[in-house]
This record gives sequence, structure tokens and C-alpha cells, in this order.
Amino acid sequence: MEQKYTPKDVEQKWQSVWENDKTFKAALCTDKPKYYLLEMFPYPSGRIHMGHVRNYSIGDVIGRFKRMRGFNVMHPMGWDAFGMPAENAAIQNKSHPATWTFENIAYMRNQIKKMGFSYDWDRELATCDVDYYRWEQKLFLEMFAKGLAYKKTSFVNWCPKCETVLANEQVEDGGCWRCDSTVNQKELDQWFFRITDYAEELLENTFKLPGWPERVLVMQRNWIGKSYGCEIDFPVENSADSIRVFTTRQDTVFGATFMSLAPEHPRALELTTPDRLEAVVAFVDKIKKTDRIRRTADDFEKEGVFTGSYCSNPLTGARMPIFLANFVLMDYGTGAVMAVPTHDQRDFEFAKKYDLPLKVVIQPAGETLDPGSMVEAYTEAGIMVHSGQFDGMQSVDAKAEIADFLQSQGHGTKTVNFRLRDWGISRQRYWGNPIPVIYCHSCGVVPVPEKDLPVVLPKDVAFSGEGGSPLAQMESFIHCTCPVCGKAARRETDTMDTFVQSSWYFLRYCCPDFKDGILDRTAVDHWMSVDQYIGGIEHAVLHLLYARFFTKVMRDLGYISADEPFINLLTQGMVIKDGAKMSKSKGNVVDPDALISRYGADTARLFSLFAAPPEKDLDWNDQGVEGSFRFLNRIWKLVHDRLHLVQTAGTLDLNAMSAEERSLRRAVHKTIRKVTEDLEDRFHFNTAIASVMELLNILQPSELSTPQFPAVMKEALQSVILLMAPFVPHITEALWHVLGNSEQLTGTSWPSYDPAAVVDEEMLIVVQVNGKLRSKITVAAETGEEEIKARALADEKVMLLIEGQTIRKVICVPGKLVNIVVG
Repeated sequence: MEQKYTPKDVEQKWQSVWENDKTFKAALCTDKPKYYLLEMFPYPSGRIHMGHVRNYSIGDVIGRFKRMRGFNVMHPMGWDAFGMPAENAAIQNKSHPATWTFENIAYMRNQIKKMGFSYDWDRELATCDVDYYRWEQKLFLEMFAKGLAYKKTSFVNWCPKCETVLANEQVEDGGCWRCDSTVNQKELDQWFFRITDYAEELLENTFKLPGWPERVLVMQRNWIGKSYGCEIDFPVENSADSIRVFTTRQDTVFGATFMSLAPEHPRALELTTPDRLEAVVAFVDKIKKTDRIRRTADDFEKEGVFTGSYCSNPLTGARMPIFLANFVLMDYGTGAVMAVPTHDQRDFEFAKKYDLPLKVVIQPAGETLDPGSMVEAYTEAGIMVHSGQFDGMQSVDAKAEIADFLQSQGHGTKTVNFRLRDWGISRQRYWGNPIPVIYCHSCGVVPVPEKDLPVVLPKDVAFSGEGGSPLAQMESFIHCTCPVCGKAARRETDTMDTFVQSSWYFLRYCCPDFKDGILDRTAVDHWMSVDQYIGGIEHAVLHLLYARFFTKVMRDLGYISADEPFINLLTQGMVIKDGAKMSKSKGNVVDPDALISRYGADTARLFSLFAAPPEKDLDWNDQGVEGSFRFLNRIWKLVHDRLHLVQTAGTLDLNAMSAEERSLRRAVHKTIRKVTEDLEDRFHFNTAIASVMELLNILQPSELSTPQFPAVMKEALQSVILLMAPFVPHITEALWHVLGNSEQLTGTSWPSYDPAAVVDEEMLIVVQVNGKLRSKITVAAETGEEEIKARALADEKVMLLIEGQTIRKVICVPGKLVNIVVG
């Protein structure tokens, strides 16, 4: 009697078996090729969502497939557990961030386990665990010793009510995302990592990552932003000093008519004359309250203020007024811009607003630009004019010669600039990794001795949501003794940016229980680099760039051999419902728990994999979920309906098969070939699943009384189960044992197709007359070209159409078509 398919019972049974047997535990192994598979680890926000389900299902298919292909797969899971949401929750719920975080981890771990993912849970880690962040503190000290970690004053987004630094993403319309207070620009002492020391290698290696999406690589190249140009000195009037600018458009220097400084420029007030001081200070204060990202937008209104001072153009001697301008930032170049309004749109808009002079120095070929009638800047290449000895040259060619001339005259130097800036890691928050530094009045900045690590984040703190980090108010944490001189000192109360923890977690997965140092070199060199990394496109720049930076730092510190962290990268699409990304605010969320309770984890997995290719957005469809569930029931029913054949099947005799049996076996082996190619080379999970669905359509009605049919059907059913195992592991594991197998599917080899079986015995040939489809004929696979032409001409439908007409030509495309040209 057929047993009903009950997903809950099936899934609980096999999840228990896998956990008890530690089926997916990875160990160092030299007799199998290693395969390190990783999805970006989640933040423990409380519940998994369908984006998690899809992301982890993609990874699980790859992991299970590679395991069946003979690889030693490491597939770990952990938690990106520090961060501001935990502090917010603590304030709202009057709990502790640690309590909230670990309760969420426990709940989400249970949810993930219900999905049947093939994780090695023995490697689980949480970045808020002292056994993790203690090694990060040691790494900070080593970077500090090498000059890769340093402290400097910089402008930050500051919320005066929350008393904390905000990331650019946390500033919404000029206000704090949490309390809506107006955000200011504030100068603070901040810790930085010197990522710029690796800018060249980070850029160069983007051309050595063929397994990454080109879109991501381009985003990283643009973020690093290497540009060739000149640093040019503009002498300040009545001063021995000058203002240095960086430009990639030295071909326009003869057209520079004023100077623009960032309001944050350290010389802004120094260059301000007494009569302009009040206006300048008011403008600087205004800009401090303006979102830095908005300031650089093309449609943002250009504003500025005259400082009262002038500098001179080093090549023309022209007197240039010095302005502060809201669109100039200290983050790029030198924070000073030579303004060429005729050849830069922002400068053009600014000059028009403040009635500043315009001078054309590049003309389009065959045209003459009149500054007075220009309605926008001319930014293309052209012919040099009003540029001294460079007149008449192509502007592209003039760049190099002007750079050489500036350098020879002592007015500047040829240089390379990067848009990339050092990584500010200081956060005025509690729930993060304490920066292991002590401040002594006598000794200055003193690193915490390694023997005193870790600096443990204290648990006995109170949260009000105001007054900044509670660490800064905690006397027992702040006050300490200087390890150098023994005098009273104070601890650093800033914690590290949470991106620090996610920049090296993949390394610690290789040796999560190692107690003798940051990393076990043998284990790390065995597993690294990650063979396949999976995550969202939103992490294309920051996380992925920081992870690449940390990998190079740890290589240079002697901890690892790898140059790059991730060999292959897959950026999966979003889950869309009702035309928008699933989110609580839009009310279009599908609860994975409810889905699993009704249909089972295998259905949830199958739909998320079948509905769209991994890199595309998945459009949620309730009917599609129902269809996935019905398909699993069809597999279940087919196996049980044909079980009597399997139990009576003998050894398959390939030479004794009938034509029908050969045709059925051909469909099976073509499917094996197709699914293997889709998984091995392309991750086309949706087309792989579709191929098995098509095979099921062939198998279901098949009923032969021939001697070899039971053996052919047994092979077919086993193949269906093996091919679907990476996608829906619970139901296939159950059916595998129903068929009489004793070993787990996870330890079974992936099926291989028989090359002889996939060769077609017959060919379907399309017959055209003057290029139009008129008939189809079936011929033996070995039929020659001339015989195919003769068969086409003898077809009844064709004969009626060509009767009485002259045959001009008969064209045969072997294996595909015959075209008869008449007239």
C-alpha cells in the first residue's frame, strides 16, 4: 500500500539522521579535492526571510552536488552578530544586546536546520563571541605595529541626540535614521585602517578574478578610482604658501578662473579675510548640517562663499578668487579644485551663479565657442586654444605635454590618485569589538599588551538611547593602568565597525576551535581560497573590498598564503512579491515557517530554485509553490507505483533491449547529461529541474511488458532521485531507501550518462519549400544526405506542392532540415 507523502515526517527523520551522524562535518582530507562553499553569513535579526531561503538553497544545491561529484566539501554557517540593531532592540525592549542577539541566533539556527541545509555546524561562530573578537583585537595590534592602523582627526556624520557617528547610509534627508535629529558634520579623532596602501593591488587583481561577475568588478574599480593626472600648485596672493590641487584635466589649466575649496578644508578659515569671516563661518556651519552624499549629486544646487583671498594661475598669472563650495569634498584629491567653468559642468553652474569669469581653452573641431553664449560646459576633447604654446594641439595629446611642462617649471608633479580613502573603523557604540588601545598622559597612545587580551566587552551596562555609548560612561571600564609607566590611564571607548568582523570570518571558519593563535596555518592553507561565495549585489563594494583587503593584510602578516579570498562569486537576485522586494513595511512578506509547515522545506527549496535563475530576481507566485508541491507528490507516487518493477528487476542487458526500452533509456541519459551540464558549468538550476520534469512526463505513462523494462525503469527512477537530490534532499533520501538502497544519498556518486545511450536512433527532419515549413520526416540516424533529400522529395505533402514546378536546388542541413527551392 502506497504511503502518503507527509513532508513533516520525512524531513524531521532525515534532518535527525544527518545531525546525529554529522553527515556534513568537514575534515582535512588529501584523497579528495577540497571545495570551500560559503554564503554570506546572516545578521541575527530574529527571523529568516525568503531571501535567506533562496540564498542558502542555492548554496546547498552546489554543496550537495559537489559532494556527490567526489569533493571534500566544507560548508560552514555563523552569525554576523555585532551592530546597531541589537542596541536599538535593547533600548526598545529594555533588554541587553547580548540577550537579544543570542535568543535570535537560537531561533534562526532552528529555522535554518528545518530547511535541511548541509552545514557543518561544528564550525559555527558568532562574531560577538569573545573567542572570535579576541583574535580580531590581536590582529588590530599587529596592524597598528605595521602602521596599518592609525588615528587621525576627520569629519564624520554626527547625531547630537544619539551622540554617535552615523554611516552615510544612516543619514536620511539630512536627519538621523533613528531619531530624526539634524545630522551635523563633526571633527572627531577616529581610528583608520590604511587600505590605501593596497589600492594598486586591489585594483590590479580585479583583472585576475574571472569567476566574479563583471558588474561587481567594475563597481570595485570605480570605487578604487585610479586616475592619472597632476598635482598643481596655485600661489596664494600676498603669501609664500600655495594651494595644491589634483586634476586629471591639466589640459584645461589655462582656463582656470577661480579656486574652490571644500568647506572642511583645513585652510578654509586661515584664508578668510576679516571682513568675510562671519559669512564664511555661517556657510561652513550650514554645510556641516548637509548630507555629504547629497552634496555631490548632479542636481544638487551649487552654493559657495568668497573667502576674500586670491591665488594666481601658475601658467597664465590670472588672479583667481578663492571660494568655499558645497560640492567639493575633502575625500577626493586634496580638497581643492581648480575651477574651469567652460569645461566642467559643476564649475559652470557655480560661475554663472556668482558671475565669475569664463575662458574657453578647448574648442570642438570646426567650431568656435563663445563663453558669453554657452548654456553648458563643453567637456569633450577638442583643439587647444588660448593655451600658449599648446594652441592647435589635440587636447588628449596636450595632457601629457602640459604635465611635463608643469613639472619642468616647478609648478606641479605628475601623479596617480585614487578615489579610495582609508577605512574609518571607529564607532561610538557599545555593541561592537572594543578597540584595544590605552591613552596615557605620559606615554600617549599605548596598545594593550597581547598578554592582556582580550579586552572584554562588559555586560553590566545600561541603555537609554541617549548620551552616546554606555562604555564612555562606565568608570570601571574606562579607568586602567598604563602598561608602560604604570600611571593612571584610560581605555579607548570606541568599538570597531562591524564590517571588520565580516572581513575575515571566512578564514576563522577553517579553524574555529584553534586556541593558539588567530589562525591555524595548515588548516587555512588547505581550505583557502573560498571556491564559491554567494551573496547579494548590495555587498559588491564595501564588504567584498574589505574582505579582499584583510586577506592581503593577513597574507603579509604571515597568516595565510592566499592572495584573494573568493575564487568564484555568485550574486543572487532579490525575492519580489507584488512588484516589490519583500519587506515588512510593504506588507508583502511570505513567512518561511508558515510555508514549511504547510508544504515542507523541500517545496520551499524547489520553488525558490525553479522560479528563476540564481542571478535574477525571483517573482513570488503562490501557484508556483503549489506546482512545486504537486511535482514532489508526482515523484513520490511514481516511485511507489513502480516499486514492484524495481523489486523484480534483474540486471540490465543492453544488447537485449527493445526499441521502446532503448528510447526510454535514451531520455534518462539525455536528462543526466543536461542536468550535469546545468549544475557543473552554469548553475542553471531552473532548467535542470525542468529537464527532470520532462523526464517524469515520459516515465509516468510508460508501461511495457518487455523483459528489460523493469531494469530500465529501476535505472530511470534511481536517476530521477539522484538528479533531484541536491534540490530536494529529504524526499529523495526517503525514496532512495524505498528503492532498497541502504547507504545515504549524500555518500552516493553522481550518475554519469552513457555516451552510447544518448545517440539518437532516428532524426526528425524539417522539410521546407522555398524556405517555408511544409512537412516533417523521420529517418534513421545513419541516413546519408542524398537519401534524406530523396525521402523529402518523395513526401506526399511536398509532392503536391512542387508538382509541375521546376526544382532549382535541394539544400540539406544534416540532422536538421531540407529546403527545396522551386520556381
